[in-house]
Amino acid sequence: MVFLMRNGLFLLVMAAIVLVSSAAAAADDKLKSSIDIQDSVDKAAADSQAKIDTIADDTEKMLAEFKLTMRQTDTLRNYNDHVQKIVNSQQEEIDSINDQLAEIDDTNQGVIPLMERMLDTLDQFIALDIPFLMEERTKRLEELRELMERADITVSEKYRRILEAYQVETEYGRTIEAYRAVLDNDPKNRTVEFLRIGRLMLLYQTLDHKETGIWDQDARSWKPLSEEYRKSVLQGLRIARKQAAPDLIKLPVRAPERVQ
Repeated sequence: MVFLMRNGLFLLVMAAIVLVSSAAAAADDKLKSSIDIQDSVDKAAADSQAKIDTIADDTEKMLAEFKLTMRQTDTLRNYNDHVQKIVNSQQEEIDSINDQLAEIDDTNQGVIPLMERMLDTLDQFIALDIPFLMEERTKRLEELRELMERADITVSEKYRRILEAYQVETEYGRTIEAYRAVLDNDPKNRTVEFLRIGRLMLLYQTLDHKETGIWDQDARSWKPLSEEYRKSVLQGLRIARKQAAPDLIKLPVRAPERVQ
């Protein structure tokens, strides 16, 4: 009887354990299912948040690009306005230049003949002047005449160059100069030292200093000088080359002519 009761109690206990185990297993299944559901929800939430973040980033980038585009548009608009003002100003300048060109065409009709006369006068002046640096001066005049025939040179530039030649000729009248060149009309074709003192006189001396001469403007020829002027001319050559300090030298100066 006791054994049966004990067995019965044992069975009851076992039954209770089985029931408890079944209940625990069921609870575990429900808990696992809940955890799985929560994981799915968390994952879905994380995915949603990632999409939201991506959309937010894309929206922010688009907004930044839009603001940049607007700034560029404003800058371009301002630049276009500035360029338009420049174009308008250039058009006004073009119109002004066209008006000036029309006036220049009328002016050229008087200026060009004037420049031609200036060149003719310069040519005559050089021919009648004492014969110093003739090759250089003649070449300058020839270049000016060639310049007058060129269409790619403006009238103002031609006029400037002619005035420049006149200024060079003017400077010759108040300077002294020493240079070497071939003596004109010399049978021996000798190279000599020339001394130019303004336009007052032109002298020469051979390289061995044995012969000295002066240009006679009246006779338009060279005239030999006596030995007394040899040292004076040599000293004048040294002064002109800045090899000696300025000093008084004795030279045969022409007497001034009375103006009629």
